[in-house]
Amino acid sequence: MDSAPSTETVVQAIQTLYHNPDPACKERASAWLGELQRSVFAWEVADQLLRNGQDLETSYFAAQTMRTKIQYAFHELPQSAHQSLKESLLNHAQNLVSNASPVIITQLALALADLALQVAGWKCPAKELIEKFGNTVGNLPFLLEVLTVLPEEVSSIVIHVNSRSLRLGANRRGEVIEELAESCDLVIQLLIACTQSCAADSRVQAKVYRCLGSWFNLGVIQGEAVATSQLLNAPFQAMHNPDTVSSVHEAACDCICSALYVAEDITRYESLANCLFQGVISLSEPYHVSVAQEDIDKSLNYCRVFTELAESFLELMMAAPGQGLGDLRILDLLLACVGHCQYEVAEITFNFWYRLSEVLYKRDSTNLNTIFKPYFQRLINSLSTHCQMDEDHEGIPDETDDFADFRIRVSELIKDVVFIVGSINVFTQLFRNLAETPNTTWDVTEAHMYVMSAVAKNLMPFCVPSCSDEGEVVPQVLQAVLNLPQDAHIAVRYTGTQLVGELCEWIDRHPDTLDSVLNFLLAGLQHPKLGSVSATSLQNICAACREQMARHFKGLLQIVEALDNLHISNEAAVGLLKGISLILTKMPHDQLAVGLRALCQIQANRLSQLIVQNESVKEGTKTDPTIFLDRLASIFSLFQYRHTAPEVQNGQIHPCQQVVQEVWPVLSDTCNKYQADIRIVERCCRCIRFAVRCVGKQSAGLLQPLVTQMVNVYQVHQHSCFLYLGSILVDEYGMEEGCRTGLLDMLKAFCGPTFQLLKTGGLRNHPDTIDDLFRLCARFVQRCPLVILHSEMIDAILECAMAASTLDHRDANASVMKFLRDLVHTAIANDCDEDYQVRRDMVDKLMVVRGPQLTQSLMSATVFYLPSYMLPDVADVVFELMRYNRASFCVWLEHALKALPTETTGGAVNATHKQLTDFHKQITSAEEVKTVSSALRDFSRLYR
Repeated sequence: MDSAPSTETVVQAIQTLYHNPDPACKERASAWLGELQRSVFAWEVADQLLRNGQDLETSYFAAQTMRTKIQYAFHELPQSAHQSLKESLLNHAQNLVSNASPVIITQLALALADLALQVAGWKCPAKELIEKFGNTVGNLPFLLEVLTVLPEEVSSIVIHVNSRSLRLGANRRGEVIEELAESCDLVIQLLIACTQSCAADSRVQAKVYRCLGSWFNLGVIQGEAVATSQLLNAPFQAMHNPDTVSSVHEAACDCICSALYVAEDITRYESLANCLFQGVISLSEPYHVSVAQEDIDKSLNYCRVFTELAESFLELMMAAPGQGLGDLRILDLLLACVGHCQYEVAEITFNFWYRLSEVLYKRDSTNLNTIFKPYFQRLINSLSTHCQMDEDHEGIPDETDDFADFRIRVSELIKDVVFIVGSINVFTQLFRNLAETPNTTWDVTEAHMYVMSAVAKNLMPFCVPSCSDEGEVVPQVLQAVLNLPQDAHIAVRYTGTQLVGELCEWIDRHPDTLDSVLNFLLAGLQHPKLGSVSATSLQNICAACREQMARHFKGLLQIVEALDNLHISNEAAVGLLKGISLILTKMPHDQLAVGLRALCQIQANRLSQLIVQNESVKEGTKTDPTIFLDRLASIFSLFQYRHTAPEVQNGQIHPCQQVVQEVWPVLSDTCNKYQADIRIVERCCRCIRFAVRCVGKQSAGLLQPLVTQMVNVYQVHQHSCFLYLGSILVDEYGMEEGCRTGLLDMLKAFCGPTFQLLKTGGLRNHPDTIDDLFRLCARFVQRCPLVILHSEMIDAILECAMAASTLDHRDANASVMKFLRDLVHTAIANDCDEDYQVRRDMVDKLMVVRGPQLTQSLMSATVFYLPSYMLPDVADVVFELMRYNRASFCVWLEHALKALPTETTGGAVNATHKQLTDFHKQITSAEEVKTVSSALRDFSRLYR
């Protein structure tokens, strides 16, 4: 946008956006308004629109524009304009708030809050705002809103320190928090006055609770002062009153939860913690009232409060269970919520049970386990009830709805906590519940079987011959499932099949049951609704009973041949092939080769038919090559791992080599035919990768045709999976002298199109290409460093790496940093090798020019671009640079730090001279990479 539009033009665009029925006109108006918001003219336009206050849509657009400009583009304003902007916003608030919509009030409040945080010259903003707006009742909604969002914005920055919107820096954050702490008593007095003077105004009361919770979250409230005031009683009174409106009830809940969160610091907030404990315990009766009234929203609020109380006082419960603030009535409150008829209420408590079980596991105390065991028993019983489907449900369990997700989370929770109760105890109790209850409905049976499935794999340590009582239960359960009548509810048969698969380890120890189990699963495979679950269970049996299943391999092969005629999902089919392949790992080499050939040939034939038939591809159908590529990949993938790969002695031919050579032509033809389809090519490369890894260097016969094909296709279609596959080839063959020239030619052929793609499309738009390119380059540095160091491409690759060092894509950046770290490391690694000095000289030549640039790129990435969880990778490079040449790095780092901005746009100091000096000293004197990583993380916070 070259010039500022008139306000009339902007208003017209806003009216078009909200009221024109033509979607095309709306889209054009939205695009134009977005362009305006990104331009420097938006400041003046928004200010004028707010002054005019024409209508709701226009005022909202103006307020929202002003807020986003302050948040994301504050650097566009000179410091001289900050005071006038502040005065303008205060005037707009004064003129608009009495009749403004809540959404406009929120946007103006956020704009003022963000301005106050960024302008270092605005001292004690909370105090000034209270003095300006606190004397008029009509201004209270706006004042409370801005006093709510001000600490919220600070808390958000502290928590989400990697946010790119507001970058205050640690020094400015400290100043702001200190100023807010000084204003805290004044805010508390205002809130107390509001609760007294506006007790009947639910809107104001909700805002009071939100505001108090916001200041609790910031951690500046003095617990003693609040604990002894009437202010803390107000949210509890709201939650006690059954007539409290939902918005106030939820705000009161949020406020209490915020107070409980800070009260976890019991040494600082002891008085507050005691008051909160008594208040929360008193909410038991109101909770039951909400249950009786079927008010699910209020029940959820009570559960949140109970759960927050339990989370905050967990350590106290561990230290003194049943005493003081470790009172175990807290758990009774939680279990009452778990018993609620709606599973959404129970789900709120899950994280607490995870935490409690984790603490008990780490402490490994029999006494503590005994104390808490009854509570976990009640928990599991309640969860099994929640897992019941509707009695009128038809068909198998739906695995795509919210209830299915809940059941999965229940299963995961039970698996984590069952050690406290004992798997066999849970399994036995559930079985007895079914056996002793006459006329049990199908939904109860199915739910019990589902929970039994969650603990079935943990039974083996207990189900030994000496445990006769327990040992009798599993056979009875298994026989009951295997003998389910054909007219049993299909969901019961489905979950029963699942349970059989989860009992795989028990079946392995009891081989006399295997044949009947296989017959049961074979029948299930042929059922249109039980095929997939039967295949998954059969996979589990194959994996657990490998040696015993070898005699059934021919029968399994027949199942594989019939897969496309069975009602089995591709995911289940792939899993079944993995299970069958595991059986091969226990066979002698000659049998393994025969079995592998048979398995692979079935899938290769299907691919060949697709290539010949020339049908159009429909994803997920039998015309989709990825189905058979995934199946082939699942077979080969198992033979690359140390615990499943066949043992091959030196000079011995790998039993899979011949099969890989036989399958290669089909994979090659598939790659050629579908070369424009990235989805198919990626799966094809994945399959080839597993095949190469399977036989290692014995795949040498594929190297030349494979590289030729990859290079040729890449010139036309820059699929990054070829770069990744290239890195696999370098890893396997990079140390073979005769292969290095060809591999280097491959890299050269890849680099041209790759650099052009990144130049035209931008680094940020192609993170996968960055990831795979530098994974490939890192493999060269690891396997044949001199080859890449001598190549004419190394300088361009290093320049690209420095540009990509600021990319905040986790995988891509990790590959870049790995390459840079390994490149520098090659100058100091294996200093006894005969090529050491050559490597050192080559790296020296690069670093004379690139060393200072690389250091500056790393500091810029640390400070401005990368989230803190990615900084350990940067630390690896920095530490390696110091090990390479500490003296030079000291100079490079000093220059890089001097280039960083000293102040923010708002006039706040980013880093003092002492902080810069301390950081330089901390980095350059570090003796381990952890020190560097910690220093980088702390330093980055000065600028965020």
